Amino acid sequence: MKGKRAGYNIFKLGRYDIFKPLYKSYTIAKIKKEDVFLMKQFIKKWIVAIRAPFFTASAIPVLVGTALAWNMTGRFDLFKFILVLIGVPLFNAGTNLANDYYDHKTGNDEANVNVTPFSGGSRVIQKGVVPPQHMLIGSFLFFGSGSVIGLYLNAVTPGNLILYLGIFGLLTGFFYTATPILIGYRGIGELIVGLDLGTLAIIGAYYVQAHSLNWSVFWISLPIGFLVAAILYINQFPDYDADKAVNKRHLVVILGKKKAVYGYYFLISATYLVIAGSVIFRMVTPFALISFLTLPIALGAVKILKSNYNKITELIPAQAKTIQTHLLVGLLLSIGLVVGRIV
Repeated sequence: MKGKRAGYNIFKLGRYDIFKPLYKSYTIAKIKKEDVFLMKQFIKKWIVAIRAPFFTASAIPVLVGTALAWNMTGRFDLFKFILVLIGVPLFNAGTNLANDYYDHKTGNDEANVNVTPFSGGSRVIQKGVVPPQHMLIGSFLFFGSGSVIGLYLNAVTPGNLILYLGIFGLLTGFFYTATPILIGYRGIGELIVGLDLGTLAIIGAYYVQAHSLNWSVFWISLPIGFLVAAILYINQFPDYDADKAVNKRHLVVILGKKKAVYGYYFLISATYLVIAGSVIFRMVTPFALISFLTLPIALGAVKILKSNYNKITELIPAQAKTIQTHLLVGLLLSIGLVVGRIV
């Protein structure tokens, strides 16, 4: 009897173990912690894959188009604004994933050894982070999600303009590097990107709110189109050798680096000339001129490119300044349009 008592576990009462709830809670906590970690890693790799930090390129035209609609008509629907602000970046994400997939298929990204923080693709395929096929499937999912939003907006907006804009954006985004069209390989990529994330995105954002169009929308969309094209354009300088090797004939490859510098001068100059002209001819409020506060940043990018067009690391600040110029011009234009309505 004493022996049995000596072996008796005071923490066990028959078939019940008073520590079981603690074991169970610890196991659940451990599993949940692991799940959270895996989810964070999953989200992180797809943020890199879709190049989410650069979605300012698709958000800015939505802000400008919406601000212009309110400036000119006094109409603003918050729900529609949010939908457009989600929908356009979804198309942007689909485009980025498709581009990386097809640049991998053509060997373009593998040939690119001059990668910068702003050019050369996401590199998730090259690093083995995301399988190529998953990138293509992801592209379809993002395009599909954006299309659902676009179809809804088209249904609640007069006419079918949103439908037509959406179809154009989807096809040109997917076939930018996809076979057999290969838009980015034919010297018109800069034009298409300027249209998609400049003129057409602003027209769409404006029309969703105002249900009408006018020439002011076209003119104010041009500076944003020029600047988003400038982002693509300057990013092609580091990619020059790899792109030329796979016959990706964008304007920098066609012109050569030295002559292509003048194309960048044009895009930056045209941005500010059109804004000034739009104000002079009373197409937009004079408050739009606050966007000229960004001129020193733009000129800094011009100066760096002029001296370093044939270099890689030294060109990175110009790439960054071009993105900053696009972002700040768009934000200041939007603020100017809002102030112009209030004053």
